[in-house]
Amino acid sequence: MKNKEAENRLAEKNIRLTPMRILVLDVLMNSEVTMSLSNIESTFEKSDRVTIYRTLKTFEKKGLVHSIIDSSGTPKYAACEVGCTCHMERDLHVHFQCRGCDETFCLPTHKIPKISLPEKFIGEEVNLVVKGLCVKCV
Repeated sequence: MKNKEAENRLAEKNIRLTPMRILVLDVLMNSEVTMSLSNIESTFEKSDRVTIYRTLKTFEKKGLVHSIIDSSGTPKYAACEVGCTCHMERDLHVHFQCRGCDETFCLPTHKIPKISLPEKFIGEEVNLVVKGLCVKCV
């Protein structure tokens, strides 16, 4: 059963199992691209936008998904890799936004290099989006 992996990941992060949480995580885990709230909502015949939004925020807080705001200005979500803690120094990766199909891809093997900040500056978030054409649009 494909939802079993989603259930296991939720349990590992001590997130209470609900049908919607399992379904949302399953959708994200099986997507090749990042997904907006609207994209996720459209995958379900019946869904509550607020419930999906709260689910995504819970997942983000627990380090199960990460979000990226690309040039669309809309947050898009993707499931984190197994073992990811979304630690700024270790887990952040490059994202790629295709100008052809407008999809945004996670590139987890392409890490964002460490950024040295001036003394007394504290970094909290880093986003790096490369724009161009994906393999399908070249």
